[in-house]
Amino acid sequence: MSRWGTPVAVDEAELLVTELATNVVKHVGEGTSATLILEWRGERLRLEVHDKSPVRPSLRAVDCEQECGRGLHLLTSLAMDWGTVLTAAGKAVWCEVALSAQRGCRRVERAAEALESYEGTRGGPALRMRGLEESAIELIADLLHWTAARGHDPDDFLDRAQMYYEAEAGAA
Repeated sequence: MSRWGTPVAVDEAELLVTELATNVVKHVGEGTSATLILEWRGERLRLEVHDKSPVRPSLRAVDCEQECGRGLHLLTSLAMDWGTVLTAAGKAVWCEVALSAQRGCRRVERAAEALESYEGTRGGPALRMRGLEESAIELIADLLHWTAARGHDPDDFLDRAQMYYEAEAGAA
Protein backbone atom coordinates (compact mmCIF):
# COMPACT_ATOMS: atom_id res chain seq x y z
CA MET A 1 0.00 0.00 0.00
CA SER A 2 2.86 2.35 0.65
CA ARG A 3 3.87 1.72 -2.96
CA TRP A 4 0.53 3.22 -4.02
CA GLY A 5 1.39 6.40 -2.16
CA THR A 6 -1.67 6.23 0.06
CA PRO A 7 -1.70 7.62 3.58
CA VAL A 8 -3.65 4.59 4.85
CA ALA A 9 -2.34 3.07 8.04
CA VAL A 10 -0.51 -0.02 6.81
CA ASP A 11 -0.62 -1.64 10.26
CA GLU A 12 -4.40 -1.22 10.38
CA ALA A 13 -4.90 -2.78 6.93
CA GLU A 14 -2.54 -5.65 7.79
CA LEU A 15 -4.45 -6.31 11.02
CA LEU A 16 -7.76 -6.39 9.15
CA VAL A 17 -6.40 -8.80 6.52
CA THR A 18 -5.05 -11.00 9.33
CA GLU A 19 -8.48 -11.04 11.03
CA LEU A 20 -10.25 -11.87 7.77
CA ALA A 21 -7.78 -14.67 6.99
CA THR A 22 -7.94 -16.02 10.56
CA ASN A 23 -11.72 -16.25 10.29
CA VAL A 24 -11.34 -18.40 7.16
CA VAL A 25 -8.97 -20.77 8.96
CA LYS A 26 -11.13 -20.96 12.13
CA HIS A 27 -14.56 -21.17 10.55
CA VAL A 28 -14.05 -22.71 7.10
CA GLY A 29 -11.08 -24.94 7.86
CA GLU A 30 -7.32 -25.05 7.96
CA GLY A 31 -5.82 -25.53 4.52
CA THR A 32 -8.86 -23.98 2.82
CA SER A 33 -7.97 -21.87 -0.15
CA ALA A 34 -8.92 -18.20 0.01
CA THR A 35 -8.32 -15.18 -2.19
CA LEU A 36 -7.42 -11.68 -1.03
CA ILE A 37 -8.43 -8.76 -3.23
CA LEU A 38 -7.30 -5.18 -2.57
CA GLU A 39 -9.18 -2.50 -4.46
CA TRP A 40 -8.66 1.24 -4.36
CA ARG A 41 -12.09 2.94 -4.42
CA GLY A 42 -11.79 6.71 -4.31
CA GLU A 43 -10.93 7.63 -0.73
CA ARG A 44 -11.18 4.04 0.53
CA LEU A 45 -9.21 0.83 0.29
CA ARG A 46 -11.44 -2.23 0.02
CA LEU A 47 -10.09 -5.51 1.41
CA GLU A 48 -11.94 -8.69 0.37
CA VAL A 49 -11.29 -12.27 1.36
CA HIS A 50 -13.12 -14.89 -0.73
CA ASP A 51 -13.61 -18.48 0.41
CA LYS A 52 -15.70 -21.48 -0.61
CA SER A 53 -18.12 -21.48 2.35
CA PRO A 54 -21.59 -19.92 1.97
CA VAL A 55 -21.90 -19.44 5.75
CA ARG A 56 -21.98 -15.75 6.65
CA PRO A 57 -20.10 -14.56 9.74
CA SER A 58 -22.14 -12.99 12.52
CA LEU A 59 -21.32 -10.71 15.43
CA ARG A 60 -21.63 -12.36 18.82
CA ALA A 61 -21.40 -10.96 22.30
CA VAL A 62 -17.76 -10.52 23.26
CA ASP A 63 -16.44 -12.65 26.11
CA CYS A 64 -13.41 -10.83 27.49
CA GLU A 65 -12.00 -14.11 28.83
CA GLN A 66 -11.81 -15.76 25.39
CA GLU A 67 -9.47 -14.94 22.55
CA CYS A 68 -11.82 -16.00 19.79
CA GLY A 69 -14.98 -14.15 18.88
CA ARG A 70 -13.44 -10.70 18.81
CA GLY A 71 -12.37 -10.58 15.15
CA LEU A 72 -15.58 -9.16 13.74
CA HIS A 73 -15.81 -6.63 16.58
CA LEU A 74 -12.28 -5.52 15.73
CA LEU A 75 -13.27 -5.35 12.07
CA THR A 76 -16.33 -3.28 12.99
CA SER A 77 -14.29 -0.84 15.05
CA LEU A 78 -11.35 -0.35 12.66
CA ALA A 79 -13.07 -0.42 9.27
CA MET A 80 -15.27 2.34 7.92
CA ASP A 81 -17.70 -0.32 6.76
CA TRP A 82 -17.79 -4.08 6.26
CA GLY A 83 -20.07 -6.82 5.04
CA THR A 84 -20.51 -10.19 3.41
CA VAL A 85 -21.50 -11.01 -0.15
CA LEU A 86 -22.53 -14.48 -1.29
CA THR A 87 -20.76 -15.51 -4.49
CA ALA A 88 -21.19 -18.37 -6.93
CA ALA A 89 -18.29 -20.18 -5.24
CA GLY A 90 -19.03 -19.26 -1.59
CA LYS A 91 -18.74 -15.83 -0.01
CA ALA A 92 -16.60 -12.73 0.24
CA VAL A 93 -16.12 -10.87 3.51
CA TRP A 94 -15.03 -7.30 2.85
CA CYS A 95 -14.14 -4.14 4.70
CA GLU A 96 -13.12 -0.64 3.73
CA VAL A 97 -10.40 1.53 5.25
CA ALA A 98 -10.14 5.31 4.78
CA LEU A 99 -7.24 6.44 2.64
CA SER A 100 -7.36 10.07 3.70
CA ALA A 101 -6.20 11.57 6.95
CA GLN A 102 -9.81 12.44 7.79
CA ARG A 103 -10.97 8.97 8.69
CA GLY A 104 -14.67 8.39 8.75
CA CYS A 105 -16.43 6.05 11.10
CA ARG A 106 -19.37 4.07 9.76
CA ARG A 107 -20.89 3.83 13.24
CA VAL A 108 -20.93 7.63 13.54
CA GLU A 109 -22.35 7.93 10.02
CA ARG A 110 -25.10 5.39 10.83
CA ALA A 111 -25.92 7.18 14.09
CA ALA A 112 -26.22 10.51 12.28
CA GLU A 113 -28.46 8.94 9.63
CA ALA A 114 -30.65 7.33 12.31
CA LEU A 115 -30.91 10.54 14.32
CA GLU A 116 -31.77 12.62 11.27
CA SER A 117 -34.43 10.10 10.30
CA TYR A 118 -35.68 9.78 13.89
CA GLU A 119 -35.72 13.52 14.38
CA GLY A 120 -38.03 13.92 11.40
CA THR A 121 -40.54 11.37 12.72
CA ARG A 122 -40.80 12.65 16.29
CA GLY A 123 -42.69 15.87 16.88
CA GLY A 124 -41.87 17.62 13.62
CA PRO A 125 -40.33 21.10 13.76
CA ALA A 126 -40.54 21.39 17.57
CA LEU A 127 -38.19 18.45 18.03
CA ARG A 128 -35.84 19.71 15.32
CA MET A 129 -35.49 22.91 17.31
CA ARG A 130 -34.16 20.95 20.29
CA GLY A 131 -31.32 19.56 18.21
CA LEU A 132 -29.78 16.20 17.55
CA GLU A 133 -28.49 15.84 21.11
CA GLU A 134 -32.02 15.75 22.52
CA SER A 135 -33.04 13.39 19.71
CA ALA A 136 -30.23 11.04 20.70
CA ILE A 137 -31.44 10.97 24.31
CA GLU A 138 -35.03 10.34 23.22
CA LEU A 139 -33.94 7.61 20.81
CA ILE A 140 -31.94 5.86 23.54
CA ALA A 141 -34.91 6.12 25.94
CA ASP A 142 -37.22 4.67 23.26
CA LEU A 143 -34.79 1.81 22.65
CA LEU A 144 -34.75 1.06 26.39
CA HIS A 145 -38.56 0.96 26.40
CA TRP A 146 -38.42 -1.35 23.36
CA THR A 147 -36.03 -3.76 25.15
CA ALA A 148 -38.18 -3.78 28.31
CA ALA A 149 -41.34 -4.42 26.27
CA ARG A 150 -39.66 -7.55 24.89
CA GLY A 151 -38.79 -8.83 28.36
CA HIS A 152 -35.13 -7.79 28.38
CA ASP A 153 -33.29 -5.86 31.07
CA PRO A 154 -32.58 -2.32 29.78
CA ASP A 155 -29.60 -2.02 32.14
CA ASP A 156 -28.08 -5.13 30.56
CA PHE A 157 -28.43 -3.58 27.11
CA LEU A 158 -26.84 -0.34 28.32
CA ASP A 159 -23.96 -2.28 29.91
CA ARG A 160 -23.37 -4.29 26.75
CA ALA A 161 -23.53 -1.18 24.55
CA GLN A 162 -21.06 0.56 26.86
CA MET A 163 -18.75 -2.46 26.71
CA TYR A 164 -18.84 -2.45 22.88
CA TYR A 165 -18.22 1.28 22.80
CA GLU A 166 -15.25 1.09 25.18
CA ALA A 167 -13.73 -1.87 23.32
CA GLU A 168 -14.03 -0.10 19.98
CA ALA A 169 -12.85 3.25 21.32
CA GLY A 170 -9.84 1.54 22.88
CA ALA A 171 -8.98 -0.23 19.60
CA ALA A 172 -9.12 2.99 17.58
